[in-house]
Order: sequence, then C-alpha cells, then structure tokens
Amino acid sequence: MAMSDIRFFRKDTMNKEYVEHTLPPQIDSGSKILILGTMPSPKSRETGFYYGHPQNRFWRLLSDLFSEPKPETIEEKKAFLSRHHIALWDTLKSCSIYKASDASIQDPIPNDIKSLVEGTQIQHVFVTGKQAEKFYTKYCGKPLPYTLLPSPSSANQTKKYEAMLDEYRAILSYL
Repeated sequence: MAMSDIRFFRKDTMNKEYVEHTLPPQIDSGSKILILGTMPSPKSRETGFYYGHPQNRFWRLLSDLFSEPKPETIEEKKAFLSRHHIALWDTLKSCSIYKASDASIQDPIPNDIKSLVEGTQIQHVFVTGKQAEKFYTKYCGKPLPYTLLPSPSSANQTKKYEAMLDEYRAILSYL
C-alpha cells in the first residue's frame, strides 16, 4: 500500500465520527417545496442552522434567485424561507462521517421525509448534490418527485456559479 493510500485510509475511516442530526426541519404551513441536503456540516451544527459555512453558496444562490439581499442571521434565513414557501431538511438522521465529506458517509439512517411532507402543500423535492440524491432515492422512499441540484458546497468546484444559478432556477417553477 502506497503512503498516499495510508493517509487516505486513516482520514477516511479512522477519524470519522458518528453524527446525529440536531437541526429541526424548517417547514411551515405555506411550504410548497422541500430542499434536502445530506447532513448538517460541522459548521452548520456549530451555528445552529442549515448551510452555515460562510463559503457555502446556498444562501447566495437563493438570494440571487429571488433578487433579494442574502439573509445573514438565523431569523432572517427563517423569514426568507417562509416568504418563499421553502422547507429545508436533510436526508439523514444520523451517520458516520469524516468532517463534512458526504463521500465518506457510512451507516446512514434516513430521516422520515414521508411523514414530514404528509398533509402539507409540498409537491416537489430538490436534493442538493449526488449524495443527497442517493440517500433520498435509496433510503427515504422517494415520497415525492425530485430534482437534483448541484451541491452548493464550496468543495464542489465542478460548476461555475452562473451555471449553478441557472440550475437552481428550476425551483421557481414549483412556487
């Protein structure tokens, strides 16, 4: 085994931590769509709200999509979501993960998405990234039709911002 393989092995398996989802779903009676990630990052858990890392592009994407200033505080973010009929949650209730690396996730336990959306106006789900899509389709029962959006994580450098924003425009057709 090459030295680089050993470093990857240790990083990927020995330093994983078991994480339980601690953020409540952000949903209200006016929600029409649900946006799902995989699991809150360490920074999101620290700040106490979704997409909490300052370099994550989620809030910038949504603010540009709706031509509004980017919400900064948790209260502003909650009001923004409510005003635009958006619910937020994640596909996983718990898992083993290395830092914020979705690719390192093992032992996933899904959130009960079906129970969350029952009796709501939500008719469509958006998943942010391939791992969220994988967990939604494999473990969450896929209770509603969904659209895959690119991950807004700063680690996702496969798309330029403008191309990413164009894909996020799909949200508008469901509101």
